[in-house]
Amino acid sequence: MRPARFRDLLAAEWIKLWSLRSTRWLLGFGTLAIVAFAVQSSLDAYYNWPGFPAMEKARFNPLTEAFSGLAATMLMIGAGSIGALTIVGEYATGLIRTTLTAVPARHRVVAAKLTVLGAVMLATGVLVSAATFGVSQAILSGRGIAVSPGDPGVLRVLAANALLAPVSALVGIGIGALLRHTAAAVVTVCAVLVIVPTFFRPTVHEWLNDLYALVPFYVWRTCLGLPQLRDDPALPTVAGSWAVFALWPLAAAVLTLLLVHRRDV
Repeated sequence: MRPARFRDLLAAEWIKLWSLRSTRWLLGFGTLAIVAFAVQSSLDAYYNWPGFPAMEKARFNPLTEAFSGLAATMLMIGAGSIGALTIVGEYATGLIRTTLTAVPARHRVVAAKLTVLGAVMLATGVLVSAATFGVSQAILSGRGIAVSPGDPGVLRVLAANALLAPVSALVGIGIGALLRHTAAAVVTVCAVLVIVPTFFRPTVHEWLNDLYALVPFYVWRTCLGLPQLRDDPALPTVAGSWAVFALWPLAAAVLTLLLVHRRDV
């Protein structure tokens, strides 16, 4: 029997991903909610701008109105949950047995699953980043306080905002493969990606700052999500932050591959 072609595996994983109602709900309503928050925040800034003190005007960051910490939290939790449910759902329904019977080469199944999930979430992240930036800056331009993609640091911020989705989704699939329990996987995703890192603050302890600088949400909040970097040796560097964005999904992909390959279904 001829092995299934990889494009056929991609098509199968595409169908399985979109057959989950959680995918459609989280991506659809989640995207709309994040864009709506950007509109509301930008309108608040637009109407309140004349009354801002001079110091507040000097520190104003138009990109925060487009994509705030709350938006990042929503995007990471939603994407991470979709990633976890992508694999947990297969184990819960027993579909994984059928899949691995039809395609005994488990590494090819995992590769197809990771490829489809990463591509869909990257497209979602790009859409969210571009949409929030576009509507926000269109509103703020009425006060002459908008920025453009060509301004220093803006493209880096937009890229980091977009990459939060695929990074979180791939971390989610790794956690889902490890726990194989819906509630436990979703709670762990939320805790690892957002809840615990929210409490991290720069300290006088260098080793602790180095530990913090290994967490995606922390490096986004203190480095990649800022157009102008603060001159503070306790904060992550741009290069180190991009490395964190790359290593987390890579480690999650390797973990998923090992767990699916070694465990009985």
